[in-house]
Amino acid sequence: MNQVVREISVNGKKIYLVRGDITERSVDAIVNPANSYLRHGGGLAGAIIKKGGKIIQEESDKIGEVPVGNAVITGSGNLQCKAVIHAVGPKYGEGNEDQKLRSALKNALKLAEINGLKSIAVPAISSGIFGFPKDRCAKTLVDELMSFIKSSIPKSRASSLQTFEFCILDEETLQHFKLEFDRI
Repeated sequence: MNQVVREISVNGKKIYLVRGDITERSVDAIVNPANSYLRHGGGLAGAIIKKGGKIIQEESDKIGEVPVGNAVITGSGNLQCKAVIHAVGPKYGEGNEDQKLRSALKNALKLAEINGLKSIAVPAISSGIFGFPKDRCAKTLVDELMSFIKSSIPKSRASSLQTFEFCILDEETLQHFKLEFDRI
């Protein structure tokens, strides 16, 4: 079911747009679009716990509350990846959503770097039950990823991250990400 629909290279980094189930990706880390309380009951967060096991929720419970725009890391339980990075995106309508979404992705990517991870898969954070418009989500996330990659050009800012994926399950959201990839 997982299918690469776009592939580009920017500054020696590989960026993929994948249609499929993020819980099945063979990457170092997947990003969970989490809520501030790290209660992973519904949506993609619920699917991650269902496949990865309750250990992910137990580790999250030990972390506690996380402000919107921040990210934390846990183990991955039974998933193929090494880690789950829980990025807390904004709920649509709470104000300053675009900046909060950018911050959530930037902090997830920084956390992956700090942990020496080489590959990461990211969903359309906040575009599900949090109601963030899918087109704005795609534009915001792709723009922030490009900014992150371009900021790692200097040798002093070399990143362990080499491979980035946006892993999208539904067709409507995938179409918005395709448009954004075509702009790069």
